[in-house]
Amino acid sequence: MLKHLQRDIDALKEKIIAMSSIVEDRVYLATMSVLNRDARLAQSVIDGDTEVDQMEVDIEESCLKILALFQPVAVDLRFIVAVLKINNDLERIGDLAVNIAERSAYLAEQDKIDFPFDLSEMAKKVEKMVSGSMDALVNLDVRQAHWIRSLDDEIDAFNREMYTHIKEEIPKKPELIGSMLHVLSIGRHLERIADHATNIAEDVIYLVDADIVRHRPEVYEE
Repeated sequence: MLKHLQRDIDALKEKIIAMSSIVEDRVYLATMSVLNRDARLAQSVIDGDTEVDQMEVDIEESCLKILALFQPVAVDLRFIVAVLKINNDLERIGDLAVNIAERSAYLAEQDKIDFPFDLSEMAKKVEKMVSGSMDALVNLDVRQAHWIRSLDDEIDAFNREMYTHIKEEIPKKPELIGSMLHVLSIGRHLERIADHATNIAEDVIYLVDADIVRHRPEVYEE
């Protein structure tokens, strides 16, 4: 019985890692499509959404099967609960990558505009949070998870800076208001991706330490 449970948990871990790898890639491709004004790259992210959706369903079904067959307890139960939540966060990150790609496809057809803030730096930090949160899961690294949580405030600050700059630019260039609103949406979607990466980090902390840190401020020490 325990042997079969461990086999299914190992298979589940492989599935969630595979899904995370694909989602990480979609976030990267979506942001690159924005920075390079690449409509074809954006479309490839949009077209891949159904693959992520199917993976989410498959992982959820696997979790429910393990719960029904083995009724796991302690760390095994926490792992299943964490995977169910992480699975949902990854699917939402995939959806947000698609939303970014849709905005990118629109911008690629418009006159080029200069971003009034460092979108590239914001995107790099968000990508680091997504990959770092999944590394924390794979390695059960609580310190890494706390570090990911500490980055969320930086992304929030980027988002506020972006909003301020665009609000200042719109009256100066009213002919670009459509493009600027799409850029604003891209920044907002990146901020939401960072929130989901933070959720994953918090689930890792719960999995390892059985400690629910949600809603607590993060104090990270090097």
